[in-house]
Amino acid sequence: DTDKLKPQLATELPKVSPDGLTYTIPLRQGVTFHDGEPFNAKAMAFSLERFSKNGGKPSSLLSNLMESVTATGDYEITIKLKNAFAPFPSLLAFPGLCAVSSKAYEIGQGKFKPNEFVGTGPYKLVSFEPGLIKVDSFDNYWGEKPPNKGIDFQFLGNAASLYNSFKTGALDIAYRDLDADQVLSLQKEAQAKGYQVIEKASSRIDYLVLNVTQKPLEQVEIRQAIASIIDRPLIIERVYRGQAEPAYSIIPNSFETNKPVFKEPYGDGNVEKAKQLLTKAGFTKEKPFEFEIWYSSDNPQRQEIVTLLKEYAAQKLDGLMQIIPQPVESTTLFANIPKGTYPSYLVAWFPDFGDADNYISPFFTCDKGSVETGCQEGASKSQGLSYYSEKMNQLIEAQRKEQDPKVRKEIFGQIQDLMAQDVPLVPL
Repeated sequence: DTDKLKPQLATELPKVSPDGLTYTIPLRQGVTFHDGEPFNAKAMAFSLERFSKNGGKPSSLLSNLMESVTATGDYEITIKLKNAFAPFPSLLAFPGLCAVSSKAYEIGQGKFKPNEFVGTGPYKLVSFEPGLIKVDSFDNYWGEKPPNKGIDFQFLGNAASLYNSFKTGALDIAYRDLDADQVLSLQKEAQAKGYQVIEKASSRIDYLVLNVTQKPLEQVEIRQAIASIIDRPLIIERVYRGQAEPAYSIIPNSFETNKPVFKEPYGDGNVEKAKQLLTKAGFTKEKPFEFEIWYSSDNPQRQEIVTLLKEYAAQKLDGLMQIIPQPVESTTLFANIPKGTYPSYLVAWFPDFGDADNYISPFFTCDKGSVETGCQEGASKSQGLSYYSEKMNQLIEAQRKEQDPKVRKEIFGQIQDLMAQDVPLVPL
């Protein structure tokens, strides 16, 4: 949940060539796979090559970048990239790139074993079934030994089932998917019932996408007005019951590269600024800005957020803006987003890997487009923003090549400044 890396099967962070294309990584000795096979450089090279070549949606994370991986020693691998990519060490921490036994797996398009896992971790897989995964502690684990003999992971259909199962003692741990009121209830009972509450910052970001090619959102003043009316403390109080932090950037607060660029220019619930911008754009009480916000109908929190924004606008904006909630089934929502169907939609982002690049590139890069047409091909189009900025493209490319963390942080600062200026999305 931060952008800090800690070596595990590597003994130290990679050595990077001056051109940013070659990564040399020393590996830990004395490690054994769950099937008894030894872990070494050949096994790690096999694991990365398998992930890259077997296909499936996540494989492009590596296959688009990696030119080759070779064992350059018994416990050293060398990876050559097609293009410089400074976040590469963070990408290597993506769970799918973990070491797996070459005896248990093979390389080839589509040659998956989704119900099996033979790795090097503290727990080994016993069984994998729909709704239930069982793992036992691995006696030959190289690191600190697990505090128990095993874990059963149960996947329940909804928050109510999770809450009730924990309350009745059917579960020892309830993780992540409880509703805000359920968490508050358990916190109040914690001392009396002997519950242990563990809280930590999340890498999740909730945000509102604005399609910059749809009228009247092509006017930056309208997007800035929307940014101005967002009252994050109110949303956190009413919807999340105090169990969230305000986001003033799409990059999480826990990342060193975070810059709270939406805080100063827009603030929270800056009603006067929103009214000035809407009036300047030609909207009146008689001719209000009708703003549709689409969201997954099966997500009660997003419904609460949109309802709260609707009521807030009605009370505060003197009739200049009318927010129109548009619930839609989640499968339909995500199918239509790349088509540019929606003027705006509310959703959350969970990154693939812990680097600021994975909060920026998937939203703002554009392979083909112009200021006039918006993004026609690329990530920005697929995310429904249709945002095009040549300066943004250049800054993203610069941070991907830059190896100096201080310089890279400065570039991310410029990226976030541009995001706050153009407002193709609003972090919540």
